[in-house]
Amino acid sequence: MTGRAPEDLRDLALAIAREAAVLVRERRAAGVSVAATKTSDVDVVTEADRASEELIRRRIAEARPDDAVLGEEGDDVAGTSGLRWVVDPIDGTVNFLYGLPQYAVSIAVEQEGTEGAEVVAGVVLNVATGTEYVAHLGPQGPVATRDGLPVGVRDPQPLEHMLLATGFSYDREVRRRQAEALVRLLPRVRDVRRLGSCALDLCAVAEGTLDGYAEEGVNLWDHAAAGLVARAAGARTEVLPGASGRDLLVCGPAHSFEVLRAAVVEAGFSASSQAAGAQGVGGAGSAPGE
Repeated sequence: MTGRAPEDLRDLALAIAREAAVLVRERRAAGVSVAATKTSDVDVVTEADRASEELIRRRIAEARPDDAVLGEEGDDVAGTSGLRWVVDPIDGTVNFLYGLPQYAVSIAVEQEGTEGAEVVAGVVLNVATGTEYVAHLGPQGPVATRDGLPVGVRDPQPLEHMLLATGFSYDREVRRRQAEALVRLLPRVRDVRRLGSCALDLCAVAEGTLDGYAEEGVNLWDHAAAGLVARAAGARTEVLPGASGRDLLVCGPAHSFEVLRAAVVEAGFSASSQAAGAQGVGGAGSAPGE
């Protein structure tokens, strides 16, 4: 078994992510086909997703057999060590399918504590570019790097100068409602991007190439590792009740997070915006956001 210090877990996660990235690149070069669909006919899984997760799970079991594992494509594995690995074998599968260079292997490690689970190490590796975002909880606080160099969020910006990212559900009706909320948000900010990978969007906030991110319907494996990277770089993350009853993740620099959060809620992305609209409060009315 390897050590359980955050630095040791970070190093193991990075080594495994690098191996998985090689596999994913090889599968992309050989050609990609859809292996299955999940929540809808546009929510796809490829053989590379499955092969990547199988490799990651195998390497974790070899190095730390007593740890739990939560992955997107496989069954949960119980553990006894108090540590759990949270794995997304390819975050941005549709980008991977189409050859768009924005998809990543994401691996996080949670540690159980008196106040619940806390992510103590995380790696997000952009397979197409090789860029590595790595974070861990150090003695002096969380540390985040990109390719070994420290990263930090962008300087404070007014809302109208913020460049944001978002994503859309695979459910067509939910996507329609998300678009309605986006129409309300768009005139209030610099612009909005839809890049296709939650993990890489959060890392973009961490490195200052985005001012914020909001999306309903993300899962823990989408953001566990990247959320730590973002927080370690000076961002804040919060999970709110989304307008369609799913988790809404909001991420932005800590210094301007409240402004971003308010705009997202008022636009209709959150269930709380519906309640405010019904009471005649805020600018979002009662329309749902996702």
